[in-house]
Amino acid sequence: MTNTNTTFPLQSWLDETCLIARAAGDAIMAVYVKDFSVYEKSDSSPLTEADLAAHEVIVTRLENLKPALPILSEESAEIPFEERSRWQSYWLVDPLDGTREFVKRNSEFTVNIALIHHGRPILGVVYVPVQNRTYFAAQGLGAYRQDADEPPVAIHVRTVPDGPLKILGSRSHSSQLLDDYLAKAVADIGKYELVTKGSSLKFCLVAEGAADLYPRFGLTSEWDTAAAHAIVLEAGGEVTDMNLNELIYNQKESLLNPFFFAFGQRHYDWSAYVPEGSGELKSKS
Repeated sequence: MTNTNTTFPLQSWLDETCLIARAAGDAIMAVYVKDFSVYEKSDSSPLTEADLAAHEVIVTRLENLKPALPILSEESAEIPFEERSRWQSYWLVDPLDGTREFVKRNSEFTVNIALIHHGRPILGVVYVPVQNRTYFAAQGLGAYRQDADEPPVAIHVRTVPDGPLKILGSRSHSSQLLDDYLAKAVADIGKYELVTKGSSLKFCLVAEGAADLYPRFGLTSEWDTAAAHAIVLEAGGEVTDMNLNELIYNQKESLLNPFFFAFGQRHYDWSAYVPEGSGELKSKS
């Protein structure tokens, strides 16, 4: 993983960010257990009062960390690139990743908080409110999973198995491109097991060795991926674009990611799993 030579107090910030994510999760669960309204944003994605409540908790508490850094949240994303492009470091937040899962009450939604430094995620926290589970990592400090108040457990990607790969897909965003990929690329190489999950949980399954590959042939935004990206990196995996180049953040006006892969075992030759011409596939970013 690239060393960004940061002097931030990563351990103390990681500890505090875990607490912030859990507090945001409490705000989300206060809404989850009652009747709530669902609104439609300009991009037709859903919005609930839980998104806004979690956003308020996270932003208020991140603003107290020193040195103070800019905060880019899904719920306050109207910051021009002219301004963002000057940021060397900033917090990137999705207060409620998987709002569709939240609305369906299937438990597969998360709180995502990442620290970006020179375009790369160097700290990430993913909190799963219904499970009271926290995934967290920071550059050079390793990756961990903590259930409730139990001691954290170090997590690592797994060695690619001799048998079928476990491949992840989105529960709420089906894609013909993914179907074609599975039919033409992976099926030619060997058998696989497809597991569908919501939100950033897919990355976390790769990071903890419960899955091998997450190919994404659909629209995502930078706040959807950054926190879990940091966790995958520290667990020994990689997140790349379709040309197998490292996924980088805040490089353009649009905050949409390109299509990407999240891989497990870092030094495995994954090129065989990249279908011919996939580097030409792009999201409308």
